[in-house]
Amino acid sequence: MEIRHASAPDEVRGMDTAALRERFLAEDLLAGEAVRLVYSHHDRLVIGGVRPGGATVALPDPPQLRSEFFLQRRELGVVNVGADAGRVVVDGTGYDVAPKECLYVGSGARDVTFAGASAAFYLVSTAAHTAHPTRLSRLADAEPVHLGGAEGSNERTIYKHVHAGGVRSCELVLGVTVLAPGSMWNTMPCHTHDRRTEVYFYFDLEPGHRVVHLMGRPDETRNLIVAGDQAVISPPWSVHCGFGTRSYAFVWAMGGENQAYDDVEVVALEDMR
Repeated sequence: MEIRHASAPDEVRGMDTAALRERFLAEDLLAGEAVRLVYSHHDRLVIGGVRPGGATVALPDPPQLRSEFFLQRRELGVVNVGADAGRVVVDGTGYDVAPKECLYVGSGARDVTFAGASAAFYLVSTAAHTAHPTRLSRLADAEPVHLGGAEGSNERTIYKHVHAGGVRSCELVLGVTVLAPGSMWNTMPCHTHDRRTEVYFYFDLEPGHRVVHLMGRPDETRNLIVAGDQAVISPPWSVHCGFGTRSYAFVWAMGGENQAYDDVEVVALEDMR
């Protein structure tokens, strides 16, 4: 499991492109059949991914967690970002997870495995002091929010899977945003939320295309050029928005002390720098 340390705003001011990518961008989460994990010291989030292929792959318990099993003191969101449905088995109970659907796995679950020849699973884990039931959230169950429009090139649908009004969790908040064909901008106007770290995982982006992800202080932004199946860790003090060379989808996931979806500090476009 790779470790990413927390970063302060003033530290980012002196980072070049390579340093920004090393600290905030996770590039190879879906590189193979083994589960790949990245631990961020921002709110203790763990992100990861796996393409099971023809194998059945178990969720590991990295020694850095100092736990008897991965979910001893954690909860987990599993989103299928692949082309076809896959299967996740939690302590002997199987769940068929279709593309863009989410399986929430509660704290205390011991054995988790992933399978599916054309499935790809993106993983997000937060610390948890309360156990909630494992539950599958299908797209039909999620609370869709339609935002933006063609005139702003930001027509998009937000599917909220794990949140206070949907699948309950201790700390995790998670959903999927799908941009309409011809729309490229996400999360505009942008915002920060000082009590939560957020991670964007971009997918459904054709090879050769990219998303320009904006991060940093609102008045001193930086950018990361992001390919499909890559994730950006956004500290609480950082904006998180961007535009692509074509439409795409992304998983947004948050962890911190507050689960209120609308508890944000909106940044006016005229204040961005």
